[in-house]
Amino acid sequence: MAQNWLKWLIPALMLALTACATPFRSEVARFHQLPAPEGQSFVIQAADPDKAGGLEFAQYAGLVRQQLIAQGYQAAADAASASLVVEMDYGVNEGREKFATRPGFSRWPGYYDPFWGPWYGRYGWYYPGYYDPFWDPWGYGYWDEPEVYSYTVYTSFLDMRIKRAATGESVFEGHAEAQTRSRDLTTLVPNLVKAMFDNFPGRSGEKVIVKIKDEKKR
Repeated sequence: MAQNWLKWLIPALMLALTACATPFRSEVARFHQLPAPEGQSFVIQAADPDKAGGLEFAQYAGLVRQQLIAQGYQAAADAASASLVVEMDYGVNEGREKFATRPGFSRWPGYYDPFWGPWYGRYGWYYPGYYDPFWDPWGYGYWDEPEVYSYTVYTSFLDMRIKRAATGESVFEGHAEAQTRSRDLTTLVPNLVKAMFDNFPGRSGEKVIVKIKDEKKR
């Protein structure tokens, strides 16, 4: 039992520490001809008709609304009174499998007297006077060949387009994308919105990497 416990303890701790230290990372590309905000009014619509009117879309649209208001725009009462129309879409794919390595751990069966006696294993007697820095003299094991394991990576996205209500002319087109181990949209979309509005509207035609710290892990 001790062997199995130790076999997974250190790799699990390493993964946990990595998860805590890694912020949300998104690639953001934006193209725009946005005039300086002067209180222009806007409405937010779903680019995907299947999402229109849904509570989930309304929640994410609310996040975009807050960001636009913070930039100096005003939410319109309805589409007829809006000068700008904001179309947004979001989603996450089914994921793809990736492979990585972590330290292996194994044990040769045998017995060892930690005070003096020799240890006998698969390849004969082992004496404590012989120094091997990779050996565990208590018989629990030693580091072995790296262990290959697989995990799933999901790609999520947020698309946002702003156009003039009167003419339909696009004045902003943005795409934010992230690869994560989770496909939980309730966490992914808010982070993608933050990434989209980081240094908004950004330099037109430039792709940037935006990192968002997880508030829960601070």
